[in-house]
Amino acid sequence: ELLNLLGDPYLRLPPVFHVAGTNGKGSTCAFLRAMLEAQGLRVHVATSPHLVRYNERIRLAGKLIADEHLADLLAQVLDVGEALAPSFFEATIAATFLSFAEVEADACVIEVGLGGRFDATNVLESAAVCGIASLGIDHEAFLLAPDAEAPADPLARIAFEKAGIAKPGVPLVCQAYPAQATKAVIGQAMVAGARPAIRDLDWSAQVSAGGIAYHDRHGALALPLPAMPGAHQADNASLAVAMLRHQQMVAVSPEAMAQGIVGARWPARMQRLGDGPLTDMVPGREVWLDGGHNPDAGAAIARVVPSRFHLIIGMLANKDAAALIGPLASHTASVQAVPVPGKDSHAAAAFGPTAKAAPDVPAALTALPDDGLPVLIAGSPHLAGEELPL
Repeated sequence: ELLNLLGDPYLRLPPVFHVAGTNGKGSTCAFLRAMLEAQGLRVHVATSPHLVRYNERIRLAGKLIADEHLADLLAQVLDVGEALAPSFFEATIAATFLSFAEVEADACVIEVGLGGRFDATNVLESAAVCGIASLGIDHEAFLLAPDAEAPADPLARIAFEKAGIAKPGVPLVCQAYPAQATKAVIGQAMVAGARPAIRDLDWSAQVSAGGIAYHDRHGALALPLPAMPGAHQADNASLAVAMLRHQQMVAVSPEAMAQGIVGARWPARMQRLGDGPLTDMVPGREVWLDGGHNPDAGAAIARVVPSRFHLIIGMLANKDAAALIGPLASHTASVQAVPVPGKDSHAAAAFGPTAKAAPDVPAALTALPDDGLPVLIAGSPHLAGEELPL
């Protein structure tokens, strides 16, 4: 209704690449953007949450939206929608789609906010292609709420919600999932009239130290590994390639795909922090930052981290404290818990009997023993957003 009052901008967007998933959807969007831009195309991107600045949520033709433009858009949205009392995310998406309709571009990459079926971005009626990244248990209060139409199995239910972005006649490209989750995805695609393309059924990607061996009905590609660390990022890059290869609205060459895979960057996803005031507090140590906060993310981090490291963790109280501590337990030399500024956070006791409390990340870094071990700061994108400016 809000978008109707604004003149239906969501009906006037360039070809849309719509991406859902528990983890990896933001990275998949980063790979899509990098590949499309390597082709020389102008690309709009909508992602969430932001880490440091609200402007990060809206990228117009390659550049973060300017403050003045953003202020004007939000004024329009909030004035027109005053009687509707839109949520924070609804107002944001309305402003995003309004800007995407006003500024010329060749493609839009749009990340789902939460779930898919009832997400504000899912007002979209069509797309070039839709994609679903990895699946895991997260946002249970919303995505596992009682619903007679949905599967009872938790992961299948998550898949059902994510696949709610399926659109008539549009390819729905997915990773490989357990059988019940795959069944839920295919069921949603059939209801919508979408065309499912599932990894290891309709396309494949073998990841090795030498690169990514990708194959689908169009043929085979030999692709490089991403600069972003971890096999899960190679999986996300492969999904982006599969999305490009299964749609027909925007042409992207294999060379541009390869260039985009190597060139893509996405902050706070196992990001090694460069020189600055924060890392200067622990000279000679590697300092890594990740915003993952659910079991699927914890397992992915565990496959990438050094064999031993010190963990500084800040996690919202509504998240499972064991999500990271469990997968990382064999790697941690110490655990310090910090509050997430402005948020209700888990206390140190939630992370085990040996976890200690620190007032903030700088204090936790100062308290580390002089052993030279790497440091991982993790647990929440909100915490990552606080540390990046440092």
